[in-house]
Amino acid sequence: MISKNLRLLSVLAIMFMLSGSVSDVQAQGKEEDKIRAAVSVLNDFSSMEESIPAQLLDMSKGIIIVPKLINAGLMVGGKHGKGIALVKNEKGEWSDPVFVTITGGSVGAQIGVQAVDLVLIFKSSKTLTEIGKGSFTLGGDLSVAAGPMGRSSSASTDYKLEAEVYSYSRSKGLFAGVTINGAALSVDAKANNAFYGNTDSANTIFTSSKVSSKPVDDLRDKLDDLN
Repeated sequence: MISKNLRLLSVLAIMFMLSGSVSDVQAQGKEEDKIRAAVSVLNDFSSMEESIPAQLLDMSKGIIIVPKLINAGLMVGGKHGKGIALVKNEKGEWSDPVFVTITGGSVGAQIGVQAVDLVLIFKSSKTLTEIGKGSFTLGGDLSVAAGPMGRSSSASTDYKLEAEVYSYSRSKGLFAGVTINGAALSVDAKANNAFYGNTDSANTIFTSSKVSSKPVDDLRDKLDDLN
């Protein structure tokens, strides 16, 4: 009887471990889908007649890509989305992705629901490497401006580029009065833990590149192609 009970406990333990492994794989797969969605966003942007200037991408030190940021409201609006952030090191290489969330509200003449693909270009990597210390507000803690348009570097030669962050969006719905100011950016700790399997800080993920996966490699390659 004791022997049977031990065997039963062993089987249950193995089943528990296997179920945990499956859950981990499913969670990581979900985050990989977010990375693939970010690559699709960049592909969509690059296919537009007017896109992010190569000059701005070349001088950028960080980027956040948020597929399907949802704006919704009737006079008082709200926005929410999940995306990924990367920073560029001194060699011009892109870091591992850090998963982030963007949330916020706004008041104004707005009505409807809109899904927006959002890309934020950062002139400095410091803001992103310190994001783990707490959320920051776009248009409050950071100055945000609508980015200049034009594929060639000459398209933005005369642009002052005085803001800290430049925003680009691609709409997939109907909305009026959309603004990104007032939205808060923060680290999505749950998503990062699911993807990396540890509790590394956002800064550690940014500075110690160690991920080797096709979705991440595809994302880095796409960013390099856009420069």
